[in-house]
Amino acid sequence: MNIGFFIVGGIIFGVYMGLTIWNIYDSSKKSKQDNYPRQK
Repeated sequence: MNIGFFIVGGIIFGVYMGLTIWNIYDSSKKSKQDNYPRQK
């Protein structure tokens, strides 16, 4: 098989994993803000 397929697949997989981890981090941060609002 062509090595280009592995390179493109690795790039796509890396972007997918990065966005997935960012989404988990962002949703947990929003959940903490919703559950524990700051007192003014």
